[in-house]
Amino acid sequence: MTQAPPSLEFIPDPERRDALWARLAGHLEHAFAQSSEARARMERAGLTPGDVRSPEDFARIPPLRKKDLKAVQASGPRLGGLSTVDLGRLRRLYQSPGPLYDPEGREPDFWGWTEAFRAAGFEAGDLAVMTFSYHLTPAGHMLEEPLRELGCAVVPAGPGNTEILTELLASLPVTAFVGMASFLRALGEKARAAGLDPARDLSVRKAFVAAERLPESLRREVQEMFGARVRQGYGTADVGAIAYECDALEGMHCSSRGWVEVCDPATGEPLPPGEMGEVVFTPFVRAYPLVRLATGDLSRLVEAPCPCGRTSPRLAGILGRADDTVKIKGQFVYPAQAAEALAAFPGVVAWRLVATNPGGRDCLTLVYEASADVDEAALTEAFRLRCKLRPVLERAQAGTIDTALPRLEDRRTWD
Repeated sequence: MTQAPPSLEFIPDPERRDALWARLAGHLEHAFAQSSEARARMERAGLTPGDVRSPEDFARIPPLRKKDLKAVQASGPRLGGLSTVDLGRLRRLYQSPGPLYDPEGREPDFWGWTEAFRAAGFEAGDLAVMTFSYHLTPAGHMLEEPLRELGCAVVPAGPGNTEILTELLASLPVTAFVGMASFLRALGEKARAAGLDPARDLSVRKAFVAAERLPESLRREVQEMFGARVRQGYGTADVGAIAYECDALEGMHCSSRGWVEVCDPATGEPLPPGEMGEVVFTPFVRAYPLVRLATGDLSRLVEAPCPCGRTSPRLAGILGRADDTVKIKGQFVYPAQAAEALAAFPGVVAWRLVATNPGGRDCLTLVYEASADVDEAALTEAFRLRCKLRPVLERAQAGTIDTALPRLEDRRTWD
């Protein structure tokens, strides 16, 4: 594995933050001048780039919500003014479900994943199999670009065809995998069914995975199956890389190719480290400068030093969705927060949150099933500490909670 060259990943604060802020200021000038959408949003807030002199000023720009992108893109030329160039001047133009259009500009490493692949141990001379799609959606091309930046060779396999891919892995010295962890597991199972031992008979020793949740149980299973190490990245088809794991596995480092915020989903105001909120990202790209894109994903920032030496703050995983929430007594409640509190009580085997307002007074009930006695006082206190609210507890009979339904139900009514 190669050490990353000196970059913003490793320089100390406040030098790193000052350098990022300088890039953000220049980016904002460009977006205001060239993106009619960004300019209109800033003007509605009474701002010009010269007025944005601090992160607090920057937070006055209303977020651009991902759920609104479709309507914005359809509102006028250049994808509603989101693109700073005519579409024929792009390198590629993709389509994601929605449909949403995802422009790729001509600048190098447009999607910004090279840092992430380097942190995952990819290096010149690796032969990597790419199992994300190259058809219409951006993932295949997006994640191939950093491999070429690092000097890797790529097998553009795309998804599916497990039998053909298993034969390919057995006949070529493929050292690296890019795709979903669940698909890598499927390939390992296919190899075993063919009488092969993935760790002995295949050469895959590193994997970069994305596009789905990565439970630690799945990571361990795949790592043991292949004798490989598995690291994940986080990003979107709109903006590319946002964060990525390193060797230490203590969260995902915020990419130095953009400005990462964790914000109150209702107000767009940045939250302090440790508080759960919505990931808001501004990538430093010129062709599609999405200023303060609110991703809809929930996380929290971790600022404790990382053993790997990178100095960026980290995201503590993707903990849920911003639209999967209710506001009770002025406090947002997320199922992901409840799950963290309940993790300390293994006897709780199923649960749901139910919001009601009898007599016009908000009430949050935690309905749970348990395989053993539960200290309800301790459970209530753990929930209060994590979610800032004290729930009403209701123990349900075994098998009565439908785990296929959402964790949170809002039954409140208003006359």
